[in-house]
Amino acid sequence: MKVIEILNFNRELLKRLQAAGIRLEDARYIDLYADYTRLLDQGEKVSYAVAVLSEKYSVSERKVYALVKRFQSDCTFLTACASVTGIVAAEDWVPRAVA
Repeated sequence: MKVIEILNFNRELLKRLQAAGIRLEDARYIDLYADYTRLLDQGEKVSYAVAVLSEKYSVSERKVYALVKRFQSDCTFLTACASVTGIVAAEDWVPRAVA
């Protein structure tokens, strides 16, 4: 199978993920975030957890902090759906007066 075939098959999913602020490379760090939450649940300090994960996953501490911040942020799914489908979120909908 060619790369373009995979991209074409998953086009809608990829568009929605991108519109929601999710980066394709983020999938690479799912285990890192799971380890981060496990370490915090075990009572470890954030700075220790970041240092350990930086070493384990061969990324900078700054990268770990950035990933944690991004993974903990709210998904902009409603905004993404509106931009992809043209649908307006309920809280943004303003009724128009009928003429």
